[in-house]
Amino acid sequence: MTQQNIYHIGRGPLTLEDIDRIINQNLKLALAPQARERVERCREYLDRKIQQSAEPLYGITTGFGSLCNKSISPDDLSTLQENLVKSHACSVGDELPPAIIRLMLLLKIHALSLGHSGVQLSTVLRLIDFFNNDILPIVYNRGSLGASGDLAPLANLFLPLIGVGEVNYKGRRRDISAILTEFGWHPVKLKSKEGLALLNGTQFMSANGVYALLQAKRLCREADLIAAVSLEAFDGILAPFHPSLQLIRPHQGQIDTAEAFRRLLDGSQIINRPKNHVQDPYSFRCIPQVHGATKDAVAHAEKVLMTEINSVTDNPTIFPDQDLILSGGNFHGQPLALVYDYLAIALAELGNISERRVAQLILGLRGLPEFLVAEPGLNSGFMIPQYAAASMVSQNKMYCFAASADSIVSSNGQEDHVSMGANAATKLRMIIDNLEYIFAIELMNAAQGLQFRRPLKSSPYIERFISAYRSEVPFVAEDIVMHTQIRHTRDFLLRWQYNY
Repeated sequence: MTQQNIYHIGRGPLTLEDIDRIINQNLKLALAPQARERVERCREYLDRKIQQSAEPLYGITTGFGSLCNKSISPDDLSTLQENLVKSHACSVGDELPPAIIRLMLLLKIHALSLGHSGVQLSTVLRLIDFFNNDILPIVYNRGSLGASGDLAPLANLFLPLIGVGEVNYKGRRRDISAILTEFGWHPVKLKSKEGLALLNGTQFMSANGVYALLQAKRLCREADLIAAVSLEAFDGILAPFHPSLQLIRPHQGQIDTAEAFRRLLDGSQIINRPKNHVQDPYSFRCIPQVHGATKDAVAHAEKVLMTEINSVTDNPTIFPDQDLILSGGNFHGQPLALVYDYLAIALAELGNISERRVAQLILGLRGLPEFLVAEPGLNSGFMIPQYAAASMVSQNKMYCFAASADSIVSSNGQEDHVSMGANAATKLRMIIDNLEYIFAIELMNAAQGLQFRRPLKSSPYIERFISAYRSEVPFVAEDIVMHTQIRHTRDFLLRWQYNY
């Protein structure tokens, strides 16, 4: 294993680019020397503090939540932590995909490496072993309130650490005991505070958010490119993308979107020919404003999320240099819950405006045939793909319900305000899945409409894009099974490199 294939976790803040590289280039993790020293120093301090302190320490020498007034004997501190992991493993629903599990492990390892959690060095190193060997615990997508961190899913994530539960390994679901034997490992014997350090934290919310954010950045570029093809198919006007318009309302996303369209359409015969119309409908004319606002929302979400993943979010928190152990609320997911709800609305709007462009393209306007087929009536053409897009747009509106507006009391009244950030996080993936199909439907319509503008050509970039697309998804001359076209288009878009 070369140094180029290793990321030294804990050497500094994680960036979105770091995470993307670690996950997508399958980098291995190694604990940075300074992180190793922080973890060991914090654990040594905690051990001394437990021996010297006559005062109860929440979650360390006491029970949890509303049981915080119950003292635990020194002989039972390890059992307390193991019981915590077992009893809290209550995530249910659909199994999380490997990408989310890897992100959860990565983010928790990084949080523990900051040296304020009191875990053993051996615990962190074993989590790194899991990550590096693709030993991925089984975790489900429901069960977290997003307030005492992500207790239920994180408990499922760390059951295998203590030799309990199942994992996915080499494409098979297996009992962790067999994997431990195969590697010659023993279950980790948790010491005081460790179960709480593992289960408190926002790594389920954060992992889902990081995944959504990486997809959102791709989808913003995808939306621009497909909308540019739609603009050409609709014989649209370039004036709304002029830099002077953006500079007198200088939202950065709007500026960036208009600039992207000018690049995408540079050299197009279609966009530069004289027009018989003076304005386009809003779904075309207001692309810089709508797409741009979504990009600004994504940028805001990224700022909040990068702060979160480089934070310590378990409780209590240990400050060896200040001789402090503080019980607080850094596990509360409100910052994420609010921004995920905002991001959900912003992403859903990309689908909303996309479907409206689809509808404009099938109306039989500006020389295009109705439903984009040569013989409408005999052929239904692109009539029903618009229905499918409309259905998913409507479903995305359901997912825009503000999860953060809700709270349900838990832990017998001790945890009386929760963020519901986990619910806000998981519905982002549902919106993204719908967007991929909505954009596929827009591209099908846009590419079909563009054919009716021949022999005029679009820009060199768009022509290359459409040529590559047509090598996989043919022009529709008469009615065919549209489901197949939609699926192949989605697959094509997932592979395309948006390097314009």
